[in-house]
Amino acid sequence: MLFLVTLISDVAQVLALLIIVRALLTWVPSVDYGHPVIRAIVRVTDPVLLPIRRLVPPLGGIDVTPIAALLLIQVARYLLINIVVAAFGGV
Repeated sequence: MLFLVTLISDVAQVLALLIIVRALLTWVPSVDYGHPVIRAIVRVTDPVLLPIRRLVPPLGGIDVTPIAALLLIQVARYLLINIVVAAFGGV
């Protein structure tokens, strides 16, 4: 059980970090989106960001999708960890 809780937590942290990095990259005008590392970040974060982007329009021209994604990741992390703990009989 501890392995699953740690795995869920670590995956959520990595995904959140990649979303933050991607958001920060939008502030850098000379980012090469063809670079393999940048393409990998986009490939990993798109499945999370694109559905949210379709639901949440920019507010005053500002894309709040990364903020919404970070909140949803934390909620999913909390729920998944609680499901795992309940399934395996507590800590």
